[in-house]
Amino acid sequence: MAENNCGNCAFRAKYDNNPKSLLGRLWRWHVNFCPGWKSYMNSVSDEERTSLAQKYQLKKYLSE
Repeated sequence: MAENNCGNCAFRAKYDNNPKSLLGRLWRWHVNFCPGWKSYMNSVSDEERTSLAQKYQLKKYLSE
């Protein structure tokens, strides 16, 4: 199985640079159901998962 590229995703960089941009908002909406993002979040350490969840306000990863 191929590795996901969520750690250096171009759309994620757009969100980081300008969360209110069209592509940034599209990325933020997309991570709510993206299977690649879910597997990426499950592959990182608990500390990194928590920090990413706080940074991007992802409530479902904060409760795990």
